[in-house]
Amino acid sequence: MLLTVVPAHTGDNSNSKARSCSEVRQFYTGKGFTLNGVPQTEISGDHLRVCPQVYTCCTSSMEESLSALSRGELEGLVREAGRSLQASLNAQYRSFDTYFTELLSRSERSLQTSLGSLYSQNAALFSDLYADLRLYHRGSALNLDETLSEFWPRLLERVFRSSAQHLSLSEDYMECVAKQRETLRPFGDAPRDFKVKVMRAFVTSRSFVQGLIVSGDVVRKVSQVPLGSECTQALMKMVYCPQCSGLNSVRPCSRYCSNVMKGCLANQADLDAEWQSLIDTMLQVASSFSADPSLDVVLSSIPLRLSEAVRYLQENLGAFTAQVFQTCGSPGPTGTEGPSPVELRTQVSPTTGLRLEMQVSDLSSKLREMQQYWIQLPTALCSKLSAGAVAQEDCWNGMTKGSYPSEVMADGLANQINNPEVELDITKPDMTIRQQIMQLKISSNRLKNALDGNDVDFQDTSDDVSGSGSGMCVGGSCSRVSPRGRPGLYAYPPDNDPIRGLAPPPNRPSSLLLLLSLAALLLWR
Repeated sequence: MLLTVVPAHTGDNSNSKARSCSEVRQFYTGKGFTLNGVPQTEISGDHLRVCPQVYTCCTSSMEESLSALSRGELEGLVREAGRSLQASLNAQYRSFDTYFTELLSRSERSLQTSLGSLYSQNAALFSDLYADLRLYHRGSALNLDETLSEFWPRLLERVFRSSAQHLSLSEDYMECVAKQRETLRPFGDAPRDFKVKVMRAFVTSRSFVQGLIVSGDVVRKVSQVPLGSECTQALMKMVYCPQCSGLNSVRPCSRYCSNVMKGCLANQADLDAEWQSLIDTMLQVASSFSADPSLDVVLSSIPLRLSEAVRYLQENLGAFTAQVFQTCGSPGPTGTEGPSPVELRTQVSPTTGLRLEMQVSDLSSKLREMQQYWIQLPTALCSKLSAGAVAQEDCWNGMTKGSYPSEVMADGLANQINNPEVELDITKPDMTIRQQIMQLKISSNRLKNALDGNDVDFQDTSDDVSGSGSGMCVGGSCSRVSPRGRPGLYAYPPDNDPIRGLAPPPNRPSSLLLLLSLAALLLWR
């Protein structure tokens, strides 16, 4: 419900004859209240605690009821604005997630065609790889570096077994074969090249998705923060005291409204710095999607990378097998004939560079639009409530019809120390909002780490960033998905050699230490 001012004639409280309260009675019942105790004609306003104590049609009970109503209506407007922003963030999430998963699905279909019978014989291996990539993209806690490293020994086992069906290969023998991967490099440079490109693409894409989720959750929680008693009095005085004072058609002065809103939403405005920082970093992440090699090229070329790796092994299979026999011994024959070589088709999914460019442009445009949301909120709300700039001499200034003499306060809690309309204790910030400021700060740091190439763990946040109400679930799958527990093929460490251009995952402190450190920093500020 929007705050409204019901048009009526402008009263003059100097008249000796008491005026009728019929219009106020009509307005009051229109707000859902009963007429019990509402005067028929104006009475002395000595009993009023918020409104000017002039002749009035409002009783103390009416003043209390309208005060509560004004608070509820503004809280409703703030929630409505928040829901609109959440809807925009949710739409961006769905758009990007749909685009990304379509690229991945197209890539998987292309791999089936490229590998032919090798894919059909080992469908579980390849489908597991793509399933893990999807889980990671949507926020699963699986270690992508380990997942990619463990894929290659599994692929080696299957290709080697397929090429040596005429030989008796025990598990111990295959373990020895797998250990030769480090020195013999059966797939050439493909595993290293594959890892650096895929990790960069997926680390940044997942960080962007998580940034959208965190942003939406912050908006949801902050939009539900109740307004304080000081704000309630200021709202009543601005919105409904004109009714009680016989100035029914007079709307609040715009500068007056600005001071009331800046006071009521002072804590919310303190989100601005960290909110803008997060949006800035998300814009950088979105821009990185187009960097060479672009996101769509990386995902579309996964079949080509895997096909090249398998072809490299097939072309060098004789030399690799000889080295394996020399190191691991010659296994006995099974009596069956050797298989025919697997035919590979070089087919790569067509890239969609133009669509990626449009996707990034649209995402960036919408993020910029919401960058100043928290400091623009008071102005947006006053556009619904105040008289506007053209009526600054004939507007409600909190006492009567006229101009508003005070200057407009700056944004944020600390700047409300001299707010003439809302008395706030600037030493007592709202703790719910402070927690969300901290959440924005943590998310910005994680996004910056992702830009630097660091695999980012989003699972140790202080709150459930994809909790109920965030609306960031697609197709029944939310951002938190437990990874499949799949044991390593052989008991030796994965390929964790540092890759040029991709920083190793940092040693992260515990969540508690991180939160305590940030809390201390906020208190010090």
